[in-house]
Amino acid sequence: MICQVFILSSKGDRLIYKDYRGEAGNDVIDVFYEKVTALTGDQPPVVMTHKDLHFLHVRQGGLYWVATTTADSSPFLIIEFLNRLTALVKDYCGSISEKSVQMNFALIYELLDEVLDYGYIQTTSSEVLKNFIQTEAVSSRPFSLFDLSNVGLFGAETQQSKVAPSSAATRPIQSSRDQVNLTQEGGKSEIFVDVVERMSVVIGSNGVLMKTDVEGEIRVKCYMASCSEMRIGLNEEFSIGKSQLRGYGAAVRVDECSFHQSVRLDEFDSHRILRLCPSQGEQTVMTYQLSDDLPSSPPFRLFPSIERDAAGRLLMYLKLRCDLPPKSAAINLCASVPVPKGSVSLSQELSSPDQSAELRLQSRSVVWQIPRFTGGTQLSALFKLEVPGLSSASMLEVGPVGLSFELPKYTATGLQVRFLRLSPIQPSPSQRWVRYVTHSDSYIIRI
Repeated sequence: MICQVFILSSKGDRLIYKDYRGEAGNDVIDVFYEKVTALTGDQPPVVMTHKDLHFLHVRQGGLYWVATTTADSSPFLIIEFLNRLTALVKDYCGSISEKSVQMNFALIYELLDEVLDYGYIQTTSSEVLKNFIQTEAVSSRPFSLFDLSNVGLFGAETQQSKVAPSSAATRPIQSSRDQVNLTQEGGKSEIFVDVVERMSVVIGSNGVLMKTDVEGEIRVKCYMASCSEMRIGLNEEFSIGKSQLRGYGAAVRVDECSFHQSVRLDEFDSHRILRLCPSQGEQTVMTYQLSDDLPSSPPFRLFPSIERDAAGRLLMYLKLRCDLPPKSAAINLCASVPVPKGSVSLSQELSSPDQSAELRLQSRSVVWQIPRFTGGTQLSALFKLEVPGLSSASMLEVGPVGLSFELPKYTATGLQVRFLRLSPIQPSPSQRWVRYVTHSDSYIIRI
């Protein structure tokens, strides 16, 4: 049983507030924000208590999604509800951000009226709710002249128009009465299949790989009015566990995997085909995990050199190598290097002008940012730190190095989608997109 649901910005501004039972005071927002900001660290506890009131929250899109309860409700149930609520808002608004919530507040209030009745959960299904939601979504994506770059002379198709833009899958789903207009602008009949992986790696100071974990999922986002069945074909060599080997090519193995309840697996064992009837909106059809047995080497290697010069400054020479295939590239790479206490200034020499670096005194670290890193290449940086009273003991405070990055068109496990088929064949033109991306969850290199 839920008493209140509210959404706050990162600064504590109230964006959405809904009181279902009137059992809590009007100061709950101030109480929650004071408690969550008073905690140290970037990860406050999910559940907090104030007197007889329990706060449960998740962070999505830079916002706080909070539910309160005074009863002995299951915290896992409420957390799951909040996660589904964020997915529901993303389906109907297209994206999750402060601006999107502000522009679609009427739609979100209508959703809250339908999903909860006097604090009791009714449904969180986009397919069910689209028959009741009347408010139209307002797109938060402004018009840009760059959108016209995909249009050739007299509307002819260009090479760029064959690639889905990054914002193509962030538009709202269609309501029931608008499905007949799916072919109009903003309502294309499309389906997106995303293979998303998160990588956790620990590399020792001697360069030995100490730990690797990959968690992945296959997401489907559908913008089709009707689709009786979709078939997703995975690698024929895809195997689960170490004892099961399939096919004649390079093995694509995971330790374990699970499937959405709507996925039919009658062809999975024989042909590695997932069958499902997708509804409008986003759903995760498969999750999987792999530990300590990557089919390829880690994407990055670091060769550090730490010493003290004649002037007493701390010198850090870092050479970072990208072991991705030459046709692949990492984007938005950020290397964070903890430095000794008392560091006051930084000067750097970087191997290319598009890189940047800064000393962040609050986190006591040097942050090296690389917008794009092509596979098969290496970059270097020389950092000179002014550290008053630098000693051999304080030099031991350097490291470990943490990397955050994004690898588009790449999967660490090698999982690929062989084909994506819809049946029956759609009467109107439909587009199918398959996208791959690997994120860094925790990539630590000891020095």
